[in-house]
Amino acid sequence: MTEMTLPAPAHALTGSLEQYVHSVSRFPLLSAEEEVSLGRQLRDHNDLQAAQRLILSHLRLVVSVARQYAGYGLPQADLIQEGNVGLMKAVRRFDPERGVRLVSFAIHWIKAEIHEYILRNWRLVKIATTKAQRKLFFGLRSLKPGFGALSHRETLEVARQLGVRPEDVNEMEIRLSGQDISLDPSPEEDDNWVSPIAYLADDAAGPAEQLETRQQNHLRHDGLQQALETLDDRSRRILTARWLQDEKPAATLHELADELGISAERVRQIEARALQKLRVTLEPVA
Repeated sequence: MTEMTLPAPAHALTGSLEQYVHSVSRFPLLSAEEEVSLGRQLRDHNDLQAAQRLILSHLRLVVSVARQYAGYGLPQADLIQEGNVGLMKAVRRFDPERGVRLVSFAIHWIKAEIHEYILRNWRLVKIATTKAQRKLFFGLRSLKPGFGALSHRETLEVARQLGVRPEDVNEMEIRLSGQDISLDPSPEEDDNWVSPIAYLADDAAGPAEQLETRQQNHLRHDGLQQALETLDDRSRRILTARWLQDEKPAATLHELADELGISAERVRQIEARALQKLRVTLEPVA
């Protein structure tokens, strides 16, 4: 069997895209009998030359399909290259016994790869994340009569043809008309321009700072509990009532004096000594 050479990838051409198109158009089309024979050789013997002939004879189909998506603003060579990936997947899965021509089977795989490429690259933020949204995305692009906004009547007609709600059509049209903007200022902007990165920045502490703060608070809490354990019961009671009340007001000196049966001045002295002891104990932790 004569060896056939693959043309250069569409994205690697140094000349015009037309050079690639002219190159792939020279490969002959296959008859139904030839497709079945080559398909069996590939399936039964993993014949790569048979796969090559099946691919080469359908490269012009990829070009034709890719041209249908020229309105998305993406390089035609890249669309063709993605379509070629879909074609190769189709050839690998082609069943010659089903009585279906490869062209009918491959077109699904070619379009699927091109669709994925468009959805990955057409917008920075994904505009179609579900199967229904993807169908609406490509359907709206093909049915929209022009570049302007749809009228109410046009919206209803598009919704009818695609089998979706008019609200879905309006939402997708808004997504399609949205423009990507740069977060960083461009060199040509004047001094008064405020780029989005300036007001999108979060002034809150980052994850590392938040973790460090939580660890420090945890250490201080554990250290405080250990320091309180070094005090006698009366000193611990006074500090707790005076300084460690979360939900109720701090106790006064006189309230504690009545509770403990000592003078308010004595309560103040015990408090002062206990606080001093806590400061010495907690100093390494703080």
